[in-house]
Amino acid sequence: MIIIHHNPGCGTSRNVLSLIEASGETPVVIDYLTEGWTRSQLLGLFVAAGLTPRAALRETKSPAKELGLLEPGVSEDLILAAMLEHPILVNRPIVCSPKGVRLCRPSETVLDLLDRIPPGPFYKEDGEMLINEKGERIG
Repeated sequence: MIIIHHNPGCGTSRNVLSLIEASGETPVVIDYLTEGWTRSQLLGLFVAAGLTPRAALRETKSPAKELGLLEPGVSEDLILAAMLEHPILVNRPIVCSPKGVRLCRPSETVLDLLDRIPPGPFYKEDGEMLINEKGERIG
């Protein structure tokens, strides 16, 4: 089973979801902006992905700066608490699969979590080719 913590308004998140589906998987899609996070859920995802709250903090297009979270010395606990209050602060998408858990930025990072590479050619929304017509990864 594959789970994607997804933001439908994010191009990278949409690209990752498309790659998962094109590989033949039907993922569980969690819209974390609607559902929110629990402390244990976030901590579990971060540990599994080898992330800290600071490493998973979305710095742009989020209230991170306004909340003072980008200042030196801000604790991991404070960042985590802010993420629980403002789910948009968590960078996305985070994908869980039998092969591991990862923050899938850039979107092609998800290919390492899939059993099958999607057939090619496969293009990101912006037109960048990720998989050629022979089914080979680009880059």
